[in-house]
Amino acid sequence: MRRRAFITLIGGAAAWPLAARAQQAGRVRRIGALMSASENDLGFRVNWAAFREALAMLGWSEGNNIRIETRWGAAEAEAMQHAAKELVALQPELIFSQNTPTTGALLQQTRTIPIVFAQVVDPVGSGYVASLPRPGGNVTGFLNLEASVAGKWLELLKEIAPGLTRAAVIRDSATAGGVGQFAAVCVPGSGARR
Repeated sequence: MRRRAFITLIGGAAAWPLAARAQQAGRVRRIGALMSASENDLGFRVNWAAFREALAMLGWSEGNNIRIETRWGAAEAEAMQHAAKELVALQPELIFSQNTPTTGALLQQTRTIPIVFAQVVDPVGSGYVASLPRPGGNVTGFLNLEASVAGKWLELLKEIAPGLTRAAVIRDSATAGGVGQFAAVCVPGSGARR
């Protein structure tokens, strides 16, 4: 139910009549956000500012009807765990999670507060959601790449270099999430090994 409330809050805000938006002005909604970079990272700050501007264009502005508590994990596991714990203790109505590591840190702290991720590589393989169409639990979000595309990379490589007999896949399991892309590259019968 809380996930539906979030989707209504963020995704459906553009469709709400102005009168409904005016009614929301009296209630301040609290959103948590866990970012994996340091607060000084200009690239992440620019993206975060764009997100806040988009919310404002939809009628959700800080100080009026939302309050955003942002924590920065500085791409360090211990810092992310600490920041995730802090956010969960604030009991926001939902938490925005930037990527695979931040989502994992948040799920270690809560299984009840809705979490919406922006860039988890393989949410099913990571065990964050049950399936893409029906995530279940308290997590949902967006993919920036569907895992089966990785198999096409190998096909393209074979087209470019027909004599190719070996290819290596370098994968950081700390940031890559589940095995979806890796499994798509290492297809049975291709001679690929894990």
